[in-house]
Amino acid sequence: MQDMEEFIFKPIGYVKTKAETIPRHWSVSDVEGEIIVNPEYKIGLRDIKAGDKIVVIFCFHKSPPFTSEKLIQKPPHLNEKRGIFSTCSPHRPNPIGLSVLEVIDVIDNIIKVRRLDMYDGTPIFDIKPYIEYKTEYSQKN
Repeated sequence: MQDMEEFIFKPIGYVKTKAETIPRHWSVSDVEGEIIVNPEYKIGLRDIKAGDKIVVIFCFHKSPPFTSEKLIQKPPHLNEKRGIFSTCSPHRPNPIGLSVLEVIDVIDNIIKVRRLDMYDGTPIFDIKPYIEYKTEYSQKN
């Protein structure tokens, strides 16, 4: 096996929400909150606006350390066990999550969002634009 390089990620911000109950997945969430982006990255929010959808990459910071017993899990909404990479479980080899959120507003270094499935204080690693998959495309020569 080839030696694998290790990576260290530093959060660019964190989640702020008053919600006490967090849905298991963003696709079934109406929870609102904020992404507080560290001031040094504020200018990077320039083109995000109300109505946009964003992809938020975050850390499952409340998950326990991963062990090999978690390679097969039974999701609470299914009646069968599944391999970890076919689930959205927060118990993962690398505790990285991904959610698609609706932007309500952007004020200074704060993105107000809907569809949160993250706890208050969740570290945010990155934000990207949500781009819908297109089945047809044109190729210019």
